[in-house]
Amino acid sequence: MTKEYRNRADARFNKPGQRKPGKSAQDAATKAVLDNMARLKALRLAREAAEPPRPAAMVRKKPAAKPKKSDEKAPDLSAWLAGQQNGGRRT
Repeated sequence: MTKEYRNRADARFNKPGQRKPGKSAQDAATKAVLDNMARLKALRLAREAAEPPRPAAMVRKKPAAKPKKSDEKAPDLSAWLAGQQNGGRRT
């Protein structure tokens, strides 16, 4: 392909008046959103810089779970099933 053909193809593809109609409106909306985000971020940073630092939140520690004793033996299955039936459960 020669340079002349490439230039012609580029000229056809990039015609000056053939921009998509919604593109400029979309660009304007995107720019407006980005400008608003930047403005709000600047306001938030200024507000945070002006107020005194907050004390760190205290985190409550949960009580540690009691470790299971390994010497306790689990009940037999038949005893467990009998307990379930006596407790009103249908097994």
